[in-house]
Amino acid sequence: MNILISGGSGFLGSAFSDEIMARYRAQDKALHITWLTRDSSQAHPNDIEMMTYDELASSDKSFEVVLNLAGAGIADSRWSDERKEQLLASRIKPTESLLAFIKRTSIKPKLMVSGSAIGWYGTQGDKPLTEGSGFETDFAHRLCDEWEQLALTATDYGVPVAIVRTGVVIHPEGGMLGKLLTPFKMGVGGQLGDGKQIMSWISREDWVEAAIFIIEQHLASKGDSDANTTHDNALQTTNDTTAVVYNLTAPNPVNNHTFTKTLGSWLHRPTFFTLPNFLLKLMFGEMSTLLIDGQKVLPQALQDAGYKFKHPTLKQALEEQK
Repeated sequence: MNILISGGSGFLGSAFSDEIMARYRAQDKALHITWLTRDSSQAHPNDIEMMTYDELASSDKSFEVVLNLAGAGIADSRWSDERKEQLLASRIKPTESLLAFIKRTSIKPKLMVSGSAIGWYGTQGDKPLTEGSGFETDFAHRLCDEWEQLALTATDYGVPVAIVRTGVVIHPEGGMLGKLLTPFKMGVGGQLGDGKQIMSWISREDWVEAAIFIIEQHLASKGDSDANTTHDNALQTTNDTTAVVYNLTAPNPVNNHTFTKTLGSWLHRPTFFTLPNFLLKLMFGEMSTLLIDGQKVLPQALQDAGYKFKHPTLKQALEEQK
């Protein structure tokens, strides 16, 4: 299998690459991974081939799977107007390059898996949200929706698309947990606001396993639309080409109070502090909605398709990390 990945060196792309290479090597299956990059000198594992976006524009290589993960971290800095433009451009420009390649190449990929986030649903409190749920309009929704709609253009060229809406990814090496470890280890970690806001999370290992599951399920079904569509996760396209969406979240979301206590217990540290909402808004501005306003997003389509979570609870996700 040949896989092309944008964002391959990132928090998710690198873990995906490591796991699928180890798995296919153990099964004696052929696998070749290419990371798209803007810097040809970027450090990378020896088993990974690097390709610049300029090289992609004229490449005649073929790939069975395209994994589109490129995008600046939405929670890395305050949402100024300039930052919002950067967040959108960092997703749109790589996707446009991939679509231009897909349009031009004579041998089309069998599947494009494109990143998104549960921010697509907007702020909806503790209302259970599945792939068939509607949305509330805010910046996070608009960002995710524009990215998703562009990725779905691949179906115009006969390439099936799977959108993966990712929750808070749990792993000590990065993401939200990586940022929280230092203050919690110092004993100054604590609850955000009233602690009632729901956090929909997934362990990084389950994210990787789920992404591989989606890819292998699709390839095994040979594009049959019934085999790739479960309940309400089908997306509308302009033709008969399959497009589906999956929530990549664990089946047991928790509120911030529970998350704080579970993390403190895992680290054997107290969690006495509370950051009130007004202070979070003062510190983070509009971006504070990611911390204050919850989302209860459930992985209905993934479970209906038969995926079994390695870490269905937050305690397991913390205690059993690779």
